[in-house]
Amino acid sequence: MSKRLAAIVSAGLSKFGKRDGLYARELFAEASRECFEDSRNLRPSRDIEALYVGQMCESYEHQAHMAPLMSDWAGLGHIPAVRVENACSSSGCALRCGIMAIMSGMHDVVMVGGVEKMTHLSTQKNVEYLAMASDFQFEQRNGMNFPALYALMAVAHMHKHGTTEKQMAMVAVKNHKNGALNPKAHMQKEITLENVLSSKPVAWPLKLYDCSLITDGASCMILTKPSIAKKFTDDPVYVTGSAQANDKLNLFERDDLTSIKATQLASRKAYKMAGVRPSGIDLAEVHDCFTIAEIIAYEDLGFCKKGDGGRLIEQDETSLQGRIPVNTSGGLKSKGHPVGATGVAQACEVYYQLTGRAGKRQIPDAKVGLTHNIGGSGATAVVNIYSKR
Repeated sequence: MSKRLAAIVSAGLSKFGKRDGLYARELFAEASRECFEDSRNLRPSRDIEALYVGQMCESYEHQAHMAPLMSDWAGLGHIPAVRVENACSSSGCALRCGIMAIMSGMHDVVMVGGVEKMTHLSTQKNVEYLAMASDFQFEQRNGMNFPALYALMAVAHMHKHGTTEKQMAMVAVKNHKNGALNPKAHMQKEITLENVLSSKPVAWPLKLYDCSLITDGASCMILTKPSIAKKFTDDPVYVTGSAQANDKLNLFERDDLTSIKATQLASRKAYKMAGVRPSGIDLAEVHDCFTIAEIIAYEDLGFCKKGDGGRLIEQDETSLQGRIPVNTSGGLKSKGHPVGATGVAQACEVYYQLTGRAGKRQIPDAKVGLTHNIGGSGATAVVNIYSKR
């Protein structure tokens, strides 16, 4: 039997999207209010002992020292608050910090979350700030940004494994179909293969609809010791596996552009810790910053053999009705990608699924879920496994 590392007893999300007139602090307050209302008997200012909050970029609002600001706006008083930065995996790493704080015995109850306010800036500025998560000397200075880096990975995958533009487009179609069922998603509309394939090229073979959304949003969760979880909810979800791994920051220094080694290493550790295999996962939220990233994640997480990711989406295996539903929330592609908030937002979706509160996108009898959060082009990967058992 796997060990219960920590228990999730509540979750909250702000509405994702273009939230004009609001600062990041207000988005975080919105998510935290929902989080507090979700847990009976929780007295936030008394029970919560620490806050770990993910945020990628200080430049968006010219604001550093975000952790105490978020704690204040959540009404948490004078508790220790820590900002975690690890590019797009910032709140995935914040979640791991919270898990370790519970496991260590240092704290009994902690809040983890993430936030980013992005849409008030131009696309050009967003691309510039996001590119800061790549190597300045060897990538940024030579004109590389993240669409370009993932385009290189896509071309390599197409060349080595025969993956097609149509297969990548099918990822976008699936995730928009799921996102249309999610009231918190940024883009709640379905799209067609033709919409994707005829959309404007961004960095070939990636087109506009192959790319995730620039989004405002915040996410929160309450973690506690498994032994006292029932004090706060009748329906806790347990973290049974948690691992993080890193790889070269530069894409050109890696051995293989068709996989993300950090994902492979982190997932193996998480599976072993949780005592499950890939076949035992009922649903997964994976880091689909670009459609090729989801296909690569299928393979790196062991949902199919290396090179078969394109065929997995083509055979409808990852839809809501498929063998392994992936990105039931709509993923980064449709739900949106407020970079600092994404990792915990993924965990929120798994929490909603395992407690039967995912509405029209609910997976029947879901008991084990997985989240996969990537930083940059894969220099960081965080994989967590959750269980109702």
